[in-house]
Amino acid sequence: MTRDTRTQPPELAATRERLGGLRGRQLWRALDELAEGGELAAYLRREFPSGAEQWGDPLSRRAFLKMMGASLALAGLAACGRPREQIVPYVTQPPEIVPGKPLFYATALTLGGLASGVLAESHMGRPVKIEGNPRHPASLGASDAFMQAAILSLYDPDRSQAVLNLGRISTWDRFLTDLGGQMSALGARGGAGLRLLTEPISSPALADQIAALLAQYPRARWHQYAPVARDSAFEGARMAFGQPASTIYRFDLAARIVSLDADFLSCSAGSLRYARDFAAGRRVSAGGDAAMNRLYAIESAPSITGAMADHRLAVRPSQVAALARELARRLGLDVAPAPGAAPAPSGWLDALARDLQANPGASIVVAGDEQPPEVHALAHAMNAALGNAGATVLYLPPVEASPANAAESLRALAADMAAGQVSALVIFGCNPAYDAPADLGFATALAQVPFRVHMGLYDDETARLCDWHIPAAHALEDWGDARAFDGSVSIAQPLITPLYGGRSAHELLAAMQGQLDQSSYAIVRGFWQRQHASADFEQFWRRALHDGVVEGTAFAPIELAANLAGLPAPAEAAPAGGLELRFQPDPAVYDGRFANNGWLQELPRPLSSLTWGNAALISPATAARLGLAQGDVAELRYRGRSVRAPVLPLPGHPDDAVTVTLGYGRARAGHIGTDVGFDAYALRTADALWFGAGLELAATGAREQLALTQSHFGLEGRELLRVGTLDEYAHNPRFASQPPGTDADHPPSLYPEVPYTGHRWGMAIDLNSCIGCQACTVACQAENNIPVVGKEQVLMSREMHWLKVDRYYEGDAASPNTYFQPRPCMQCEKAPCELVCPVAATAHSAEGLNDMVYNRCVGTRYCSNNCPYKVRRFNFLQYSHTSTPVIKLHYNPDVTVRDRGVMEKCTYCVQRINAGRIEAEKAGRPIRDGEIKTACQQACPTEAIVFGDINDVGSQVARLKESPLSYGMLAELGTQPRTTYLARLRNPNPEL
Repeated sequence: MTRDTRTQPPELAATRERLGGLRGRQLWRALDELAEGGELAAYLRREFPSGAEQWGDPLSRRAFLKMMGASLALAGLAACGRPREQIVPYVTQPPEIVPGKPLFYATALTLGGLASGVLAESHMGRPVKIEGNPRHPASLGASDAFMQAAILSLYDPDRSQAVLNLGRISTWDRFLTDLGGQMSALGARGGAGLRLLTEPISSPALADQIAALLAQYPRARWHQYAPVARDSAFEGARMAFGQPASTIYRFDLAARIVSLDADFLSCSAGSLRYARDFAAGRRVSAGGDAAMNRLYAIESAPSITGAMADHRLAVRPSQVAALARELARRLGLDVAPAPGAAPAPSGWLDALARDLQANPGASIVVAGDEQPPEVHALAHAMNAALGNAGATVLYLPPVEASPANAAESLRALAADMAAGQVSALVIFGCNPAYDAPADLGFATALAQVPFRVHMGLYDDETARLCDWHIPAAHALEDWGDARAFDGSVSIAQPLITPLYGGRSAHELLAAMQGQLDQSSYAIVRGFWQRQHASADFEQFWRRALHDGVVEGTAFAPIELAANLAGLPAPAEAAPAGGLELRFQPDPAVYDGRFANNGWLQELPRPLSSLTWGNAALISPATAARLGLAQGDVAELRYRGRSVRAPVLPLPGHPDDAVTVTLGYGRARAGHIGTDVGFDAYALRTADALWFGAGLELAATGAREQLALTQSHFGLEGRELLRVGTLDEYAHNPRFASQPPGTDADHPPSLYPEVPYTGHRWGMAIDLNSCIGCQACTVACQAENNIPVVGKEQVLMSREMHWLKVDRYYEGDAASPNTYFQPRPCMQCEKAPCELVCPVAATAHSAEGLNDMVYNRCVGTRYCSNNCPYKVRRFNFLQYSHTSTPVIKLHYNPDVTVRDRGVMEKCTYCVQRINAGRIEAEKAGRPIRDGEIKTACQQACPTEAIVFGDINDVGSQVARLKESPLSYGMLAELGTQPRTTYLARLRNPNPEL
């Protein structure tokens, strides 16, 4: 199908003409690279970006100083308390405390009500690092960015630190006195007027307490709400099966996968496990393995799932349901067609249907949480028709306790409050004054409630409107339990005494029932003791705490038959004109709960590479049609409401649609998160939680600088990433390597050869498995005490991440292929940085590491100038904060905290290498393969990163380096990098 460039904006037409004249694969990172010249080209040709040697105006300098360390503004707040106290050593040291030796405890962290098992590393009672629990079915030893950043939230000095009554500091005892009087009055009425508001929960012990409270106060009501809830999934199950159900997928058994706007590799229930299983199906053997899975993605906004797809179709959000209907019809289901033509290229759906039917019982159709219930019901019916139910698709009882429709539950609560039917409201961990749909008027209705209690980690927007605010304990500070996506229960145990005297939901619920002396430990333990009264409970309890999973608690699959009799008639096509507005959780701050976490704010978003804020994402063609460029501030008008937002054209975004991310524009989120970005919730309504038509976009003439990281360095025409298809690999397995007979990877060198009689450390990164989730970036930051620098410094190309995940595009800006490439230090055998250092601060170790001796570095930056990979980071300013006690607690004691004027970079986690060596020497044995894992390797959900001893020919890293897909980045320069890559493969359908 040809395109008529005469009807397209001249910029896009010129770009396509330029791409058409190129030969071979041409990778690019930003839209400016597709045009001759442009702002990006001028920027890259300057050796030092504008303002690189100064701070800028004094106000912005003060703004940066507010963010020193992890939450740099918080330093003064926390430091103004008690003076430093004298400490004395233990007279008799506890046997479990060994200075310098960490302990690991199994616990769990929840997001969206569902648990992921983790191992928390503790140094002398101080947790400093989170790892995935290998025994837990939801994590399998991996982690995501949210889990890694939990440590920073734990030590955030902006967390609520006192009980507040009408905004003034009070005490827990005074609150209990007031609460007791209120509960007595409510008890006389059978609880009429009492309301509880929680997030969706999966905690068996907490659900048991709520059930007991509702039994004691039978006229009370329990409401659940979260701005990112699985309402559509449950409603879709009701529509298809007549009852709610949880769905889990076996991606490891699927040969063909269809995503209907489902980003199952990120921000979804079970995404860590799904990423591991999906990546297992992408690995190939020598010569090309035809069993490599194939992913089709139909999506309304670019996602990492779409980036991994072999075929991707970008459509407006409202068009996904029409495509689902057309696909179901091609699979033989009796479904009414959507009005109008299917928004897909001719033959696309036919080829997709044939591919699915050719793999009976070995495919998956998965619908996204943002799509309406009918899309979920259609997915269930298609899976049944394809024989997937019971094979690759399993159905379980609902994992969440009382899986109510969160939006409807909150709507009912708001209506009751406005009508004066609520006399007491207790809010657990929610922030509806900020994130409730704008048309509900929740804050106004809340003012009608006589007795309002809020429990949360922060004194946030909702806490400000309540009579009482109770500081909540962090997940690493208290006892609890929760279910994973498959029903498995984990017991959460505390790693540290609550830093700010926080309380738990268990304690507050117990107090509401008159049980004032109940601790979280007694409540959780007591619940499980009642469940195992006839067994040896003490042994059960110790095993559950040790393993991090309660054995036998996973739900057994149930058989359900799909019936589309309840499927609604297809919706009429939206009238022409206007844009569609799509909401989605932010990849870093989620729904806003992580807004005060500096690690996450500075984390480049996987597709946009944006940091420190959000933007209105649109397609390049739509931006050109509306006369908008990157950074232009536009007014978004939707259903009588408006916000102002900077525009960011994003390749691969569907035309005539705008995507905004939630979680920004906070008014009370701490010093880091307040007044960052714009509030997309101001446009969100209860009947259009995820998308709707009728958006207007108008330029304001203002501009805003966006802190993007991908374009900080130029490619200079070099081939950093190598890509091919499965068919190319089958015909030429060494397509990614240099041609046979050449010596381009090892040109002659004047560097001396170094013999390695012991270990020779190296790393291999499988680009075919990397999904670009950025978990490795935050894990590296947590492990190596890497500081946050703030937006102003990111704009100057001064971000400090030792490991960056680069994003590249190939092809047309309207529908490009997207690739990810992690870029740590290459640990070059012939390192260009070493020869130019005048003080030998960077040197070659006896095991091949490119070491940094921080106390030698004098800051010449010659090494960075001579590094072709641009992986070195320089502390231009005093980024690390070491004066506030609570901030210092999160630092890893095994890694130096660097000061201003020091060059730093990836070290392959040399502290972990040394720890592994010590343990092996103590046991009198050699280091085993896989015994030492770098922080990035351990966090990676897809096991894309492998580290080990290259001299051990049987090691996994040595085998991967012998793969025909293995290549070294810029190896033609003669650097002989120790970090190498396996080329990315795609598995396209030959029919398409």
